[in-house]
Amino acid sequence: MKHTGWRKPTPGLGIAEQLAQAGEQVAVPKTRAFVAVKRVGAYIGLKAGDLMLLDTLGAFTQAQDWEEGQRPIVWASNAYLMEQTGFSLSALKRHARRLAEIGVISFQDSPNGKRWGRRDAEGRIVEAYGFDLSPLSARVEEFEELHADLQAERELCQRLKRQITVARRMIRARIEAAVSSALRGPWTQFTGLFEELLDRLPRRHEASEQLARLLGWFKELQERVEAAYLKATEAVLPVENMPETKEQVPEKTQEMNPREVISDPHILITNQLDPVTRNSSENEEVAAVVPNAQPEDQVDRELEEWVAEVRKKRAALDLPTVMQACPEFASWARNMGGFLKDWGDLHRVAGQLRPMIGVSEHAWNVAQDRLGKQVATAALALVFEKHCAGEVSSPGGYLRGMVDKAGAGELHLERSFYGRLSGQAA
Repeated sequence: MKHTGWRKPTPGLGIAEQLAQAGEQVAVPKTRAFVAVKRVGAYIGLKAGDLMLLDTLGAFTQAQDWEEGQRPIVWASNAYLMEQTGFSLSALKRHARRLAEIGVISFQDSPNGKRWGRRDAEGRIVEAYGFDLSPLSARVEEFEELHADLQAERELCQRLKRQITVARRMIRARIEAAVSSALRGPWTQFTGLFEELLDRLPRRHEASEQLARLLGWFKELQERVEAAYLKATEAVLPVENMPETKEQVPEKTQEMNPREVISDPHILITNQLDPVTRNSSENEEVAAVVPNAQPEDQVDRELEEWVAEVRKKRAALDLPTVMQACPEFASWARNMGGFLKDWGDLHRVAGQLRPMIGVSEHAWNVAQDRLGKQVATAALALVFEKHCAGEVSSPGGYLRGMVDKAGAGELHLERSFYGRLSGQAA
């Protein structure tokens, strides 16, 4: 971007100008360009006020402005734009700046900063200075592809959420049936793990990667619960000499049948687990029914190791968590890198965003060397977010401090990210 002497250049404005030059080389109908950007506006970081200003600017353009070799430049005055949008001058400037930084418009500045323009007899723009909407033409295919990806992502998320709902109901039904029937088993531990998973269910901005991981955990827990439930019922049935035919099974035993418990509508709509506490006499009664049964609070070593391993895996950071906890960083990353599908994409974009917050290349290389690319990327995202929020004045020094903490075994990034998520929910 050319430095006119009165507008401070930034990497975002420079990219917008490059997009404007590319947009001049293609012909895109105005309707197509605006439909494309509106479909992905929220995803790339545009707010309602930004889109309102964009609509207002678009109304000034004519069909021939969007032809190849032309630029749809709007030179409306601030006073007129304020009248049309209802924005104050500061709000108008803020929305215009965001549109440019995200790469939707560009500023075509005159030497003195004034907006003006003129058309020829055919209505084509001969010379103009003001808001340049050419970046929309350059990015229309990108926005359309992004919209298709987002649609596919939404459909996948819907399927995953339905599968999670089924797994949740199955787990809840099994645990409630076991507890209400006084079956022996590690139900307290299973209940704790189940509640941990429920707490991890995303309230908003869920991503398929995160949902798929949650579904895997729910299914793993479901398999454990099913195995423990069947083992407990098998231990009970021989002692009570239950008949093998269904016609002869008493009503109480039928209630403990796994298939019939799951289909019970009362169990499926239960909202909270209702743990049953037993006194010593009840414990003795159950112990008599299941010989050599261990006390409920004594879980076998295999289960303890499994619980520890599950919790360790759940403490690892994932891409959706980083993006959700750092919305400002996510907005810039998507603006520069488009649709980010994995850590490799995010690492590449993080390297591009690094100079914007003043982190030196040396500090970035050290962080990658000592933390690894994935953790270094997550750390930079956190530093970027805190710097934008005014929480960190020296991003480079803060990143170096994180590297030092990691060397001492005191860096716990997952706590920082989950802490920011909790603050957003509050």
